[in-house]
Amino acid sequence: MTDPRATSDIEGTEAGGPSTARRAIDTVGVSKWFGANVAGVVSPLRFRLIAGGRSNLTFEVTDGAGKRYVLRRPPVGHILPTAHDMAREHRIISAMAPAGVPVAPALGLCTDEAVTGAAFYVTGFVEGLVPRSEEEATAGLEEQARHRAGLDLMDILARIHGLDADAVGLGDLGRKEGYVARQLKRWYAQYQASRDTQGAPAVPDIDEVHDALSGRVPPQGPAAVVHGDYRLDNCVLAPDGRVRAVLDWELCTLGDPLADLGQLLAYWPEPGERSALGHTATTAPGFPCRDELVARYQAATGRDFGRLDFYVAFAYWKLACILEGVYARYAGGAMGDDDFDFSSYPDTISWLATRAKDATAGLA
Repeated sequence: MTDPRATSDIEGTEAGGPSTARRAIDTVGVSKWFGANVAGVVSPLRFRLIAGGRSNLTFEVTDGAGKRYVLRRPPVGHILPTAHDMAREHRIISAMAPAGVPVAPALGLCTDEAVTGAAFYVTGFVEGLVPRSEEEATAGLEEQARHRAGLDLMDILARIHGLDADAVGLGDLGRKEGYVARQLKRWYAQYQASRDTQGAPAVPDIDEVHDALSGRVPPQGPAAVVHGDYRLDNCVLAPDGRVRAVLDWELCTLGDPLADLGQLLAYWPEPGERSALGHTATTAPGFPCRDELVARYQAATGRDFGRLDFYVAFAYWKLACILEGVYARYAGGAMGDDDFDFSSYPDTISWLATRAKDATAGLA
């Protein structure tokens, strides 16, 4: 690699302006690290903040030969305790590929915060479509490919849940019992921390649903590897709809696999329904309906879904807590001074909490 002092090209996108990117990446330090740790990289490097980074920051890195990489690091400024563990996320990705789960190839981990102010990891860049809207899905995939994407998504989720955590080296990733109870405790604490220390508004329904869910946690079956944020736009799709890589393993742990399924269903609006994320691709013609997704997963796993409604309610509640934390980081300046408009977050958080409350009404 040639002189890294030549590497000063850095830009933002709609995920964050140039100021955010410059605060997050020391181009000289990171370029030196690439030269010492990533085989075959050619200077100079160019860094671009990729859309979709509302939690960890994700950069596309292009070297002097045009080869692309992905760099993930925590947001700048204040972060919540236990969040944004780059070494943990890198470890999980490194274990997935040998186990047959499609992921971006893990290329390196830097835990020396002196390099760019925080730990980060680097993967290869996976070509393909990450559909975040109906327009993107219809432009990038034929209707038959959209249907295949939904089914492939469920087959891969079943594969993840079928892994032997001990055999793939993740047996100590987390406690195997009491997953939902621990998640309720964790995200409620994060919600309270965001509200109390960052000035985010209180949402009474979050408190009420927390109590309702805490008193109705279903018995957990055998623990599985759970992704924690499994959805269509956390996957890279090939033109035929098949999943080339599952992204964003930040929340992965061991626990109840039905929590992943419930969350996917909460993220999967059908035509005419509001999206939990404010955007959706799944309303485009061709994508399977939720009942077909459940049937596909059940056929692959043989699992009993007696309390699936609980997990859907839990998913809406959890997302409300997560977005409260993201909103608090933006309001507190931790995500930099970009032009992203987060003013709609309070309404979305309240809507999610209400959806969760409505879903708990029928629980025994």
